[in-house]
Amino acid sequence: MPATPTLRREQIKFQVALITPLMHVKGYAAPETKAAVEQARLLIEQAEALGEPSEDPLLLFSVLYGFWIASHVASTADMTRTLAAQFLTLAQKQSGTTPLMIGHRLMGHSLLITGDVAEARTHYNQAIALYDPAEHRPLATRFGQDSRATVLSYRSIALWLLGYPEAAAVDADHALKDAREIGQAATLLNTLAFISLTQTLCGNYAVAAAHAQELFALANEKGAPLWKAGGMMFQGCVLAMTGKASNAVQMITPGITAYRSTGSTVWMPFILSYLARAYAELGKFDDAWSCIGEAMTAVERTKERWCEAEVNRIAGEIALKSPGPDVAKAQAYFERALAFARAQQAKSWELRAAMSTARLWRDQGKREEACDLLAPVCGWFTEGFDTLDLKEAKALLHA
Repeated sequence: MPATPTLRREQIKFQVALITPLMHVKGYAAPETKAAVEQARLLIEQAEALGEPSEDPLLLFSVLYGFWIASHVASTADMTRTLAAQFLTLAQKQSGTTPLMIGHRLMGHSLLITGDVAEARTHYNQAIALYDPAEHRPLATRFGQDSRATVLSYRSIALWLLGYPEAAAVDADHALKDAREIGQAATLLNTLAFISLTQTLCGNYAVAAAHAQELFALANEKGAPLWKAGGMMFQGCVLAMTGKASNAVQMITPGITAYRSTGSTVWMPFILSYLARAYAELGKFDDAWSCIGEAMTAVERTKERWCEAEVNRIAGEIALKSPGPDVAKAQAYFERALAFARAQQAKSWELRAAMSTARLWRDQGKREEACDLLAPVCGWFTEGFDTLDLKEAKALLHA
């Protein structure tokens, strides 16, 4: 057909429309998805060079989102934050609220992954405040998933990290309610994945397992390999925490392989630490240390630091369980875990690290030092007293 402004506009809209489906059936960082995003950007640049700026500014933002999400799932944290900042800066120059709302969503995700949890929460709050269901729900097909459900899912993780497990569970429940109301598979898949993670962190293992199983089944039905792999890995994490180490290894290992085949590596340090935990329970300490080493290397390489404290704490626990327990090595890992948690204001990680240290000191006869460490951390919490972690902490204080 002859090249005309009308044809070029239609071609751009078609190319942008291809991006989101490819994200879900191939993966956010898959070569096919990246190629579609690059082609869309090229077409927009060509039209602008001809003096034909788009009548729909959200087309460009959809492309920018494509670049951001590919960077995000590939764990290139510095680039992810740079792209989020560029998105937000450009959004602030627009008259509408939609780009700004999505910009805060992307910046929140970028900050959460790098361990800037409190700042991430601020951006999530701003995104929620700007969200209008009538205006923004239809955009789920343009920006991967519904923004409110996604923000609530991620904010629930941030709230748990910051020491608010009840608020985290409320966000998770609201996210799932929204996702079911919207009825878009991509939104439900994303929501099930991350609220499963939140519920695992909260110690609500039966709920977490149900969400992960639903995620796997829906992803299998829809032909979404990334989310299917996520369902396997999150089910495996629950199994690792509920005394089913062998099943955990059998679930997590192929899940990691399938997940990486889509070009995704984000969340790997966390998943690998749970796999390491399962191997340690089985007495396979070489495999456990291999997984922990890989998790720590990934943290340093990608700057995905949100779970750095927990990776180090689990390393300390493995050091104590290994044949010929290395108490000094465990103590060093626990000290690192405490330092990372405190630097990130991650009270829930701090509580776990304090409990591990307190148990070690108690077993060494240093009961007073153990209580002096653990009591102030427990005393900080204002909610979540029925959660597994706080119950264990209270029991440890009174042991």
